[in-house]
Parts: sequence; C-alpha cells; structure tokens
Amino acid sequence: MSTPAPMLGDAGLHFDTLPPLSLYVHLPWCVRKCPYCDFNSYEARGALPDLEYVAALLRDFRGERALAQGRPIETIYFGGGTPSLFSSAAIARLLEGLRAEGGVAANAEITLEANPGAVDIARFVAFRDAGVNRLSIGIQSLRNDKLRALGRVHDAGQAEAAVTAARAAGFTNLNLDLMYALPGDDVPGSLADLERAIALAPEHLSWYQLTLEPNTAFERRPPALPDDDIVAGIEEQGRALLAAHGYERYEVSAYARRGRRSRHNLNYWQFGDYVGIGAGAHGKITLAAAGEIARRAKTRNPRTYLTQAGSAAATSEERVTARGQAALEFLMNALRVLDGTPIEMFEARAGQPAAAISAARAAAIERGWLSAEPDRLCATPAGAEKLNKLLELFA
Repeated sequence: MSTPAPMLGDAGLHFDTLPPLSLYVHLPWCVRKCPYCDFNSYEARGALPDLEYVAALLRDFRGERALAQGRPIETIYFGGGTPSLFSSAAIARLLEGLRAEGGVAANAEITLEANPGAVDIARFVAFRDAGVNRLSIGIQSLRNDKLRALGRVHDAGQAEAAVTAARAAGFTNLNLDLMYALPGDDVPGSLADLERAIALAPEHLSWYQLTLEPNTAFERRPPALPDDDIVAGIEEQGRALLAAHGYERYEVSAYARRGRRSRHNLNYWQFGDYVGIGAGAHGKITLAAAGEIARRAKTRNPRTYLTQAGSAAATSEERVTARGQAALEFLMNALRVLDGTPIEMFEARAGQPAAAISAARAAAIERGWLSAEPDRLCATPAGAEKLNKLLELFA
C-alpha cells in the first residue's frame, strides 16, 4: 500500500495576505558612544556627510521598493546613533525623496530619535515642518550622577529643556526613554527619577532596565548594578506609579497614554513587515508568492555603505522557510504585547495553521504561562516574567 503524497504546503509557509509595512532608517553617528550601547553607532568626527548619506539612503530605498509589493509605508522611524545630529535640510530631503518614490501613507507615523544637547526649538520646528510628527527623546535619567555613570553628554537640565523645546515647536506626541537599575541604584532613587519624567507629561514612556550587552564597554568593565531584590522593588512600585498616572503598560518596557501606543514598534511586535535602509539596518519582508520570509541586512560600515548603497553588495539576506522557525520568531515578538495577539494574526503572519503549535501551546497553558483563551495568544503575568522559558516550549 502506497503512502499518500502530502498536501502542498503541509510543512511550509502559506500567506493569503501581507502584513502592514514600516520603514526603518538608520543614521549611525552620535556625539559619543555610550558604554552600555550595542547599536551600530559611531562617534562623529568633523562635519557629518548628511546630504551624501541621504543620497545613499534614497538609492537604498529604490533598491528595496519592490519589496513593498503594493503596500503603503504606514510608519517611518529614524533611529541611530543620534538622528537629531542630522540637519533639518537632510531630513527634509530624505522625506521628500521617499514621498516622491510613492507609497508613504498620508497619515504615516514618522518618529525621529533625539538626544538632549543635540536639539533646540528651531531645529525641532524644522523637523516638524519636514514631516516628523513624533519624537523619541533619549533622556535615560534625570539624575546627573547617573547620567555621568552612563556616559551621557547631557545633564538633567538639558533633558528637561529638550522636552520644553519639543512642546514649543508644536510636537504633541513624545516618547521619553528612561532607564532603571542603574549603577549604584536603589528603589527611592529610581522612583524619584521616574516621577520626574512623568512630570514632563510625555504621551509615551519607554522605561527599561539597564543590561550589560556583549561587545560594550560596560561588558568589559562592568559597573556595580543593583541586586535582583532591588530591581524587583523598582519594577513593582514603578509600574504602579505609571498606572496611577494613566500610563498603560502594553509591552514589556512600553507605557502609553490611551491612543498613544507606538504604531511603529507595534508593527515589529505583531510581526509586520519593515524595510530597513542605512548602515547596519535590518528588514523583514513576507514573500507570499514564494511562501518565505526574507531577513535582510545592510553593510554596517558607514563609509562602505556610502559607496555601496543600492547595490547587491550592500545587502545580505536569509530566508525563513520552516514553520517552526517562523512560529518562534512570531512568538518572540508577539508575546511581548501584554494584552495578547489574535490567533488569526499568527496564522496570517507566521504562515501556518494554529494547529501547528497546539502541543506547545497546551504545555504552556498547563504551566500557567499562557492564557487559555482559544482565540488569542497571550502570556499570563507569570509567563511574561518567564518569557524565555515560555518560548523554549515552542523551539
């Protein structure tokens, strides 16, 4: 008796629809490399080649444009480095060029990262006039001793002045980056820092723990960080403080006022697609016709990028074709969203039926790490605290 042939697509990925599309733009220069930073960033020495770099970015984008597959760009994010070091003329030229290429949604969320000390009101006004409608300001702390320990080039007064300048320039959608569990930190100090940031009334707060990342100065010369009990106390009391001031925790480290969640980051966490342009930028694209997901990365060195952008030499690519890998990548992102993700989104964006993960899902529910809701994938509070262990069940 012969074995029936498997149905086409039984072990592969299948996509009936494409997810939303975002654009990430990497601007790699900063004033000084922070000792905790593992991003692809470089200290600026002399004048930035910003207009030359914008020309390279536009060549890069033209080379990636076909990957949009007819979709508009819903969000744009300028990350770095310190994007606010770029001239407003360069940012305006880039956004004009992107719009001229077509496909940027009229209501696109356009975020630019800025650091205190690298901005003023006139610069913010020019960024806003260019089309930037959301700012992410990296204050990290409002305690001068902690800022010095982090190697930051600004002080607390400059951080507060940057927020004031952003408001005066007309920005009504601000994120502040703030760290906790800093060298020598304690619960009262970290909470006072958070209260001071809340008093600046941002629409969004990214409040996250300092970690020692590989290949950083802090990894080579680790500072004394607070112990687990102190960190737990900071987190418990800090989350309560944020909730009391109307900030909803919707992702592991993201807190927002109602209606102010980061659309760009949500697209990452919900396994949407994104094109990456710039030195070291990464992208993720669903290739429905091939039944694959493409992971693309650009050459990291800015000088090399300036000459190679837009050519095949500047891009490396890996393809995700297996259900297990696609499911794990989806869950690594989606389970960070605390109110969960519809199971239909898993099927659409991981390219497989929910039955493909039914055994692992049942094991996670039995352990109390995953909600038993039949139509959602949602980590329980215990699962969110043990996210790596939870994901191991699906590996």
